[in-house]
Amino acid sequence: MLDVIVLGGGAAGFYGAIHIVESNPNLKVAILERGKEVLGKVKVSGGGRCNVTHAEFDPKELSKNYPRGERELLGPFHKYCTGDTMAFFERRGVPLNIEADGRMFPSTNSSQTIIDCFVNETVRLGIKVLKNSSVIDITPLNTNEEGYSWEIKSIRKIYKAKKLLVATGSNPKIWELLSQMGHTIVPPVPSLFTFNIKDERITGIQGVSTNANIKIVSSKVNNGKFNAALKKYAIHPLDLESEGPLLITHWGMSGPGILRLSAWGAQLLNELNYKFSIKINWLPAYHTEGLLRQLQQIKEVEGKKTVLRTKAFDLPKRLWAALVAASEISDTDKWADISKIHLQNLAKQLTNSTFRVDGKSTFKEEFVTAGGVDLKEINFKTYESKILPNLYFAGEVINIDAITGGFNFQNAWTGAFIAAQAIAKP
Repeated sequence: MLDVIVLGGGAAGFYGAIHIVESNPNLKVAILERGKEVLGKVKVSGGGRCNVTHAEFDPKELSKNYPRGERELLGPFHKYCTGDTMAFFERRGVPLNIEADGRMFPSTNSSQTIIDCFVNETVRLGIKVLKNSSVIDITPLNTNEEGYSWEIKSIRKIYKAKKLLVATGSNPKIWELLSQMGHTIVPPVPSLFTFNIKDERITGIQGVSTNANIKIVSSKVNNGKFNAALKKYAIHPLDLESEGPLLITHWGMSGPGILRLSAWGAQLLNELNYKFSIKINWLPAYHTEGLLRQLQQIKEVEGKKTVLRTKAFDLPKRLWAALVAASEISDTDKWADISKIHLQNLAKQLTNSTFRVDGKSTFKEEFVTAGGVDLKEINFKTYESKILPNLYFAGEVINIDAITGGFNFQNAWTGAFIAAQAIAKP
């Protein structure tokens, strides 16, 4: 006999279960995990260091990092935010360090520290963790004299409980079962991914990283489809522009600047079958006309130097060489010898170069999806279903996702905590 069943042995599931029992020690709680191991995403997050959350303590500013869920999360973040997450871990002997970019990691720099913390807490609180318990069916029951409200059929056995917390992440089987019970599931699409690009300008310079401004733009081929998708998903064009570190890879482009765009453009880019264009300004402090004037001044002052070997801007040498070559300027051309057309070409390559994207690649193992339980069907004061009483949600199972940097975990912690408080009430 159980009071609460938590579906999903990931971040949200463990966090929710721990807070349920802490709030009401009399409750019998079990976590059902389909795999043979728990907390798999926690293990690989942040390259094995676990990016626990982000050092943004203002609820309004924090909510702006969620392409889907920004409005809905504002209230929850006022109840439970980054500082609360830090306090949770610090009380359990796991202090967090803040890095220069705002990401927060355990001071041990090991995700195993977070896993051990959660597992130890479930042992301390008497929470059952049932692995290899893939769920086959979920049945809501009419409350009878025994007080059961849910029947959960796993591949091992059948369980009954009064309340159910679903924290199964992007599990298609669970979404299908929730759909059968009347919930609307927004079709899932990848959210965090890198851009596949084949282009001579970046061939052979993998590993180069620099700050850039990047825009997703329509092309003549997909202009109609592009604009229709913008309208369909209510995407503002400014959401398809970002500035941040860009990393050139073997397969194309990655880095925070690209990943932010992949999150905000997730549904649009899926609609375009991941075939689109981006415009890059490698020198965000300049626009094309202003840079052209700057190049003309350099030409006058540095006339005897070769363009290639001039340290004109704060750009990686290999990238500068690639853009100079793309402007049809040779390795031996001096500033004094290049034409106005060459200067215009260089200014355009530096501030307004277009790249064709053809496909995507998963960002490391940190696969995140946009999609899930429709937000309109959830009461965000309790994270309870508006359709089925005593059914609660937390984490990525609902249609909320964030850019990279610890924000997806903070959504899991906040939702799990608020759901737990509601579940724990007698």
